[in-house]
Amino acid sequence: MINTTRLLKVAVAWTSIVYVICFAVVALFPGVRDAFFIYSIHTKISGMENVMTFGTFISGLIIWNIIAVLCVWLFAALYNKIRT
Repeated sequence: MINTTRLLKVAVAWTSIVYVICFAVVALFPGVRDAFFIYSIHTKISGMENVMTFGTFISGLIIWNIIAVLCVWLFAALYNKIRT
């Protein structure tokens, strides 16, 4: 049985670290965002405004942590329910 609380804490820590690194890379090298779109989702988006503020940083951090918690909680719930 998985310790769900510990798993959720690890997921939040991991998500926060990755988000901070990604935000910093995009802030320092704005061209990375375009390369990400081209090579990962095979599309080119032009005319996007680069909005990098403290508010967008905090809101993105909260949103991504909520998504991570929901995904990891679902994983833990399924793992603990499904028996082999």
